[in-house]
Amino acid sequence: WRGREGAPYSTLVPSDEVTINYRHGLPVITLTLPTRSERCQFTVKPVVTTVGAFLQDVQREDKGIQRVEVFATDGSKVSDATLMEVLLMNDFKLVINNTAYSVSPPVKDKLSSEHATEMEDIKSLVHRLFVALHLEDHQIRKERELLQKLDHLKEELLPLEQMKARIMDSADVKTSRLLWVGLALMSTQGGALAWLTWWVYSWDIMEPVTYFITYGSAMAFYAYFVLTKQDYIYPDAKDRQFLHYFYRKSKTQHFNVERYNKLKEDLAEAEESLRRLRQPLHLRLPIQEINDKD
Repeated sequence: WRGREGAPYSTLVPSDEVTINYRHGLPVITLTLPTRSERCQFTVKPVVTTVGAFLQDVQREDKGIQRVEVFATDGSKVSDATLMEVLLMNDFKLVINNTAYSVSPPVKDKLSSEHATEMEDIKSLVHRLFVALHLEDHQIRKERELLQKLDHLKEELLPLEQMKARIMDSADVKTSRLLWVGLALMSTQGGALAWLTWWVYSWDIMEPVTYFITYGSAMAFYAYFVLTKQDYIYPDAKDRQFLHYFYRKSKTQHFNVERYNKLKEDLAEAEESLRRLRQPLHLRLPIQEINDKD
């Protein structure tokens, strides 16, 4: 039998030095303390006690123990987080200082189906009690974390919101100016056609001109559909032009639209999480705690 570094232990003690018996359904581990040279019994609760807790109890009982570990029969070390219930299912080796004890747990009688069901119910009840006792502390801590996250996101968004407002004002002014320019051009065209019809030429001459102007306008609207895959509807066209000016201005002002959208999504998600956390029907947090924070 060799340790983790490959060097053999100084002593390999037979299994009768460490014995395991069951009393009232709980395993009792009996071993000899190296410094005091006396037998000592350790009663463990296999469902809740871990290997690490058991080893700490052994070291606490004998201050002369410098090293205590548990290894499987293949030489691999057993984690301290392993439950004793799992450890006692198979043979293992208990190493105290430089002495390795070979341990063979007795085969425990299998529980009846009724007893096993009762044990599962008890475990479920203990879990629910634990959750109920620690739920308020968890929710208070979670609410505090969400509030801190909201404050941080709002601080990051404040300069971006101010820059966005300036860019939107500039884009809105340019879009409105373009609409008024379009109206002025249409008015000028109408006035020119009327002047040419009644004062310069006759309707017989201007009728083909107006036809081709109308046909050209239809071609322009169709070209808009081909390029944008959208019908030429005035509100949609206005919004499209507004976005064009907005993104062009954002690029010149170094406004990161992607980062702004990501921060807005994180802010909305945090606010939704806080709202769900504070729902009275699903929350066990005292109302006074919520009012104090508000």
